[in-house]
Amino acid sequence: MSEPNSDSRYVVLVNENSHYMDESERYEQGRYPDCASALAVCKRMVDDFLAANGGGAKTADELFQFYTLFGEDPFIVTADPECAFSAWDYARLRCAAILPG
Repeated sequence: MSEPNSDSRYVVLVNENSHYMDESERYEQGRYPDCASALAVCKRMVDDFLAANGGGAKTADELFQFYTLFGEDPFIVTADPECAFSAWDYARLRCAAILPG
């Protein structure tokens, strides 16, 4: 992917966990003028998946496993070293907040 232009320094790309390491399944979700906006989009994508698909999980570990198998994995492409997001790390925290153990 080429470097984002100055109007959109923060590009959110999304990998499909169900197609692990298959870059042909990657898509661009959007371009944002600041890190906070890009982070909010990434977090919302993970939160929306967990809310819509967590009903069958009995533990945080089960919910996290389901996410890592079938959820979307958004990340931010930017030259800003202070702006980073790991969907898996965020999902692990959210799963622990939603369900026990």
